[in-house]
Amino acid sequence: MAGEVNLRATLARPFLSVTGTPQVAYLLIEALPSQVMAQVRMPVNVCFVLDRSGSMKGEKIERVRRATARALEMLNTQDIASVVIFDHRTEVLIPAGAVTNQRELQDKISRIRDAGGTKIAPAVEKGLREIERGGPNAIRRLVLLTDGQTESEKECLLRADDAGRMGVPITALGVGKDWNEDLLIDMANRSGGTADYIDQPDKIIAYFQNTVQRAQATAIHNANLTLRLVQGITPRAVWQVIPLINNLGYQPVSDRDVSVPLGELETGSGRTLLIELLVDPRPAGQYRIGQAEVAYDVPMLNLQGERTRADVVMTFTADANQAAQVNAPVMNIVEKVSAFKLQTRALQDLQSGDVSGATQKLQSAVTRLLNQGEVDLAQTMQQEISNLQQTGQLSSEGQKTMKFGTRKTVRLSDLDVPEELRNKSS
Repeated sequence: MAGEVNLRATLARPFLSVTGTPQVAYLLIEALPSQVMAQVRMPVNVCFVLDRSGSMKGEKIERVRRATARALEMLNTQDIASVVIFDHRTEVLIPAGAVTNQRELQDKISRIRDAGGTKIAPAVEKGLREIERGGPNAIRRLVLLTDGQTESEKECLLRADDAGRMGVPITALGVGKDWNEDLLIDMANRSGGTADYIDQPDKIIAYFQNTVQRAQATAIHNANLTLRLVQGITPRAVWQVIPLINNLGYQPVSDRDVSVPLGELETGSGRTLLIELLVDPRPAGQYRIGQAEVAYDVPMLNLQGERTRADVVMTFTADANQAAQVNAPVMNIVEKVSAFKLQTRALQDLQSGDVSGATQKLQSAVTRLLNQGEVDLAQTMQQEISNLQQTGQLSSEGQKTMKFGTRKTVRLSDLDVPEELRNKSS
C-alpha cells in the first residue's frame, strides 16, 4: 500500500542564472502524512516526570496538578500512563498501567505537594523504567517539567541518551526563569524530543495537552529521507524547519547522496526540511538534479519499508526577469532560518566575551524578524540588545525567549499557499 506520506520538493528560486561560478540554492522538502492517516491511532505510553520542589510552591504546583489531570483525561483504556514526582528524592506516584480508572488517577494527582530540592536525573531514570514496563507497542513519550537548576547535569544527559536508545523522545519543559535552558535543549535533542520555555504557569495545561495530542497524531514510524543528487550538486547543510528549526546535519551516503533520519511523523504537521545546495554552472535548460525519497513504516497497518519519491527539477536561464523570480514562502523560511543562525552565533559570541559581535548579529536578526512579521520576538530581541549595551549581558527571561522563540517562527500556515501561487514571483 502506498500514499500514506505525501512528499513535495520546492526550490526557493525556480530559475537559476546562467553564470560561470557556483551558486547557492535552497530546496524545501515536505514530508506530510496523508489524510488517510488521520484515522490511524496507536496506543500512547506516556510518563509525566514532575518537579515538586519547594520553588514550585503556589500557582506552579497547582497548575501542574491541573495540567496532569487534564492530560490523563485525554487517554483511554488502550493507553498507558505513569507519573513520577521529584524534589531531591524521587517517587513513582502512578506506576505504568492502562488508563482504566480516571477517578483513582485524579485522586493521586490531587495529592502532589511541594517540598525539597531538585534532582532531575534519578527521576528521568525512573520514568524511563515505567515506560519500559508498559511495553514497546505504543507511541512512547516522557514529559519532564522543572523550574530549577539540578545537580549532576552530566547524569541528566546520560539519561537522555538512554531515552534516545529506547525510542522515548523527551518533551523537556522549563517554567519560570531559574532553570538551565541549554541543559533541557540538549536533553531533548539527545532523545529525539523537543524542549520549550513556559513563561507563565497558566500555560502548563496547554503544553501538556499538546504533547498528548501530538503523540496521538503519530502513526508513521522510522521515517528516513534519502536525497540523491547528480554530479555538480553538493549538499552543504540540512535544517529542519517544521515542527521546530533545528540543524539536523546528515549522514553522507556518497559524495552527492545524503540520508536524514526523520523518525516519527505526525498527521497534520509532518516534517519540513530546508536543504542548502551548492550548484555548479550549467548551460540554459531544464535539468533533473536529484530525487528525494522517504522510507517509512506504519505499524498499525502492518506496513514496513514503504517508499514515496519526488523529483527535483531546476531550470537555468539567461533571462534576468526569470532569474529574479522567487518562491515567496520558501524564501521567507530561508530568512527565518537565517535569523535563527544569527541569534545562535550571537550567543556564542557572548559566551566568548565578544559583546560587540553579539550585538551586531542580534541587530541583523531583528531586521530579518521584522521583515517576516515576527514583531513580538523582534521587540524582545531589541530589548536584549539594550541590556547588552548597558550591562554587557542578557536577562534570563530574554535569553530563554530568544532561544526558544526563534526555533518556532516557521509555521504550517507559511506553507499553506495555493499551488498556483507557489512559484510566482514575489
